[in-house]
Amino acid sequence: MSELAAKLADLRTRFSTDVNAAPDEEALDGVRVAFLGRSGEVTGLRRGIGQLPPGERPGAGKEINDVVEAMEGELAIAQSRIENRVFEADLATQIDITFPAIAPVAGSLHPVRNVIRQAGAYFRRHGFAIVTGPEIEPDYYTFDALNIPSTHPAREGFDSFFITDTLLLRPHTSPMQIRTMQAHKPPVAIVAPGKCYRRDAVDARHLFQFNQIEGLLVAEGIHFGHLKGMLTGLCRELLGPDQRVRFRPSFFPFTEPSAEVDTTCPKCKGHSDACNMCGGSGWIELGGAGMVHPNVLREVGYDPDEVSGWAFGFGVERFALTRFEIDDIRRFIDSDPDFLEQLS
Repeated sequence: MSELAAKLADLRTRFSTDVNAAPDEEALDGVRVAFLGRSGEVTGLRRGIGQLPPGERPGAGKEINDVVEAMEGELAIAQSRIENRVFEADLATQIDITFPAIAPVAGSLHPVRNVIRQAGAYFRRHGFAIVTGPEIEPDYYTFDALNIPSTHPAREGFDSFFITDTLLLRPHTSPMQIRTMQAHKPPVAIVAPGKCYRRDAVDARHLFQFNQIEGLLVAEGIHFGHLKGMLTGLCRELLGPDQRVRFRPSFFPFTEPSAEVDTTCPKCKGHSDACNMCGGSGWIELGGAGMVHPNVLREVGYDPDEVSGWAFGFGVERFALTRFEIDDIRRFIDSDPDFLEQLS
């Protein structure tokens, strides 16, 4: 090792010791001046380069510069360490670190999503599969295959969003009935939850985008009593053990016979003429249901003489309105944290 290299090694060791021992910025600056200042030790070494043998002079300058660069790096690290120590000390004097912290705000499942999950769990326990499908459908799956040809007046009631002449945002999840039956032979047992779209004016009971859960069971010997039993069980699962279900005659092109489905008002249980939820009727409408029309079974290649089935479709937000005794469906899309927290 050359004499210069030995001096640089000794200087670097002493510099590191002094830097690490500096308690504050003033002391650290004193170390910097002593070693790297105009009259510091490094400057003295640079002045001595001219006294070295000619062959050692070019390399001596580079050795000194490399050591200086390393020393400046140590200074920067020490400066950062001292600044952080001062900041933490100041922070400790301003904040009571023993005081309980503010609990983080945790999100939760939306109440509508909770209803979908609980309804899905009910049907899974009874052997049903949950299926989902596209939200943009051809009119064949949305209408034609469901016994609603282009000339049928029932199409008007769906207030559909058409994207092209034959593609539309699905107004119900019923296309999944057709897709499932085309892909599988009976028996078939599914529920199809998902978003639907209709050009409804937004008010206390209507949204242009809503969630629906659809059910379908097709097998040998299926009758209306099976439908009533499943829907009564669903209502008791979601609304309470005392719920009853009634069926009022109605018309849907894809079911025959068809019915509107009501359940006893979960607020007054049908015992108050002044109930503001059911208007004193004692009943809340949930959706439509019925036995699958033979034309629909034939469309998917099933023989209506061998199998029969039932289907239903409920608006999930309507179900949630009933369950949580909410008077305005728009509350579910207002994103009010206080409101949603009450229902979580």
